[in-house]
Amino acid sequence: MTDQRNGGDLVVETLEALGAKTVFGIPGQHALGLFDAMGRGNLHFVSSRVENNSAFAADGYSRATGEVGVLFLSTGPGALTSLAGLQEAYATGVPMVVVASQIPLEGLGARRKGMLHQLDDQKASAANVTKSQRLIQHASGIPSAIQDAWTEAISSPQGPVWIEIPQNVLLDPIMVPPVEDALAEAADNPPRVELIREAVNWLSTAERPAIIAGGGTRRGRAEKSLLSIAEKLRAPVICTPGGNGAFPWNHELSLQSWIEDRHMTDVLEDADVLIVIGSSLGEVTSNYFTFEPRGRIIQIDAEPRVLESNRPGLGIRADAGQALVALDSALAEALAGLGGAGAAGGVGPNWHGTTPENLVKESLAKVMARLESQDLGKELKFMADIREAVPADMQTFWDMTISAYWGWSCWDSREGQFHSAQGAGGLGFGFPAALGGAVGLETVGKPSRVLAVSGDGSSMYSISELATAKQHNIPVTWLIVDDGGYGILREYMVGAFGKATATELARPDFVKLAEAFGVPARRVAPEDVGDALREGFAADGPNVVVVETLLKMFGPTHLGD
Repeated sequence: MTDQRNGGDLVVETLEALGAKTVFGIPGQHALGLFDAMGRGNLHFVSSRVENNSAFAADGYSRATGEVGVLFLSTGPGALTSLAGLQEAYATGVPMVVVASQIPLEGLGARRKGMLHQLDDQKASAANVTKSQRLIQHASGIPSAIQDAWTEAISSPQGPVWIEIPQNVLLDPIMVPPVEDALAEAADNPPRVELIREAVNWLSTAERPAIIAGGGTRRGRAEKSLLSIAEKLRAPVICTPGGNGAFPWNHELSLQSWIEDRHMTDVLEDADVLIVIGSSLGEVTSNYFTFEPRGRIIQIDAEPRVLESNRPGLGIRADAGQALVALDSALAEALAGLGGAGAAGGVGPNWHGTTPENLVKESLAKVMARLESQDLGKELKFMADIREAVPADMQTFWDMTISAYWGWSCWDSREGQFHSAQGAGGLGFGFPAALGGAVGLETVGKPSRVLAVSGDGSSMYSISELATAKQHNIPVTWLIVDDGGYGILREYMVGAFGKATATELARPDFVKLAEAFGVPARRVAPEDVGDALREGFAADGPNVVVVETLLKMFGPTHLGD
């Protein structure tokens, strides 16, 4: 069957016509038709070592580039192993097209024929972690199904879409002509006019407006409109971990990302109108559900299930980018009618006798004073040293580790982007997502060196991807902060019960392990982390920096001082 076109060719041709350049995954028996077809196409394939990491890599590719991540999966165990990675993409709204193989058609329908990898209903397993699931049963349906899936993936709320194709549909010769073109355009998701009008009515008379910018702000590319609205209203802006970077860190209205601090909670509770963009006001954003706003809430989100899920308010279901453009335009018109003097009926904002700019300055000073009172000098210097070493435009990928929890609050992403696994909160995201991000940046012609940050526990989830990094010579510098166990769980358990159980870990010599993969590595003291990272950034290909240190978290303010 050499050079014989099959169903796999239709998959590859359609993806290429839609603009795909790179695919992540692992070959498998039922997916051989896909991989045979890739040999006749132009897609670049990045072979991971574990399917979950393939999903994280496709996720990182999409986050870094803004393009759709593409994932090829085998059947049964291969498909199921990807699900935790897909949960992160689904929770965070990352557009991906997942093509999973399936057993032959005659084995479908929950009959137990004893086929290898057989599941009763494979796509049902993906239902909790993807926007939709499709089973394609004939080759002629492949191009349209993939085009539809791509359209759905990029339409807000964005997310991964699952397609599965049986082995024989991928392998059998076809008479369908080659795919010449494919078009996928995101569905329009504008705000309703009357809701924008009502939001402007509220904001025009607000004395203490404030803004929470969540991850939807970044996904909707709404940063420019957010800045314009904040400056029109002179409204303080705080970013959630997912929204980190949506607003300039050092702007005079920026409360940065200290969303878990009680001083910031106090400011947000005191707002008479609070705009919440692309956030559910969930666990972290609400300072662990201690947030009790006294004013009115305008909540903007593309996902209708998010609206008013935690707090009543004026819910505006719309893409954040489209919503903020409309709100900014309507505000400009309304404020012009007030003589351009700002909100609050033309008087301007008044936070109990102080300006919003002074309020921001005072609130940030209170946060710093609290931190300085908690003997956290080592942690503050460690994070500052990393920030100083990382080039301003470099993208960073953070696992669920104490360093990342600090990063959620203190990381100034500057001209780069901050990516973490706070959507679903699973371990193992940082390194494989960084690999995908670096591949993506190189694909689109941008500087491709990125930083991944993991703990010793989370790094073991993706340690096998050192082979992927070496095989493809991917320029990722991986910082592993080794504290001997699951550090954040240790803190939680000691705080709650006075002792920790099952948090301490036997772990390898990470330097020797990396070197066994052929990846350069070094171990440094915490005070030398900045210099080690700079050297890693200047090198070629992957490298590892290991720091053995015990970092503490700042005190949790939702439990009281």
